[in-house]
Amino acid sequence: MINDTLFFMLIVGIIISAGLLLLFVWAAKTGQFDDANKMLNGLLYDSVDDLNDAIKKEKNLKEAKEEKLQSEKKKEEKKEE
Repeated sequence: MINDTLFFMLIVGIIISAGLLLLFVWAAKTGQFDDANKMLNGLLYDSVDDLNDAIKKEKNLKEAKEEKLQSEKKKEEKKEE
């Protein structure tokens, strides 16, 4: 009976370990751990003013992307007409 329990625990442990290993390999291949930009740009934003400038820059980039998407939608609507 003890041998059966140990064998069952061994099998379950191997299955869980293999699942976690596959999950880690998938995450590494899909770039889930890539954070190079944060580390490289982290030194650029030391003071409060620099952080505020960075926030404004990100906001401006987001607004520019939204404007670009809207202009592309308008162009597509004009083509359809």
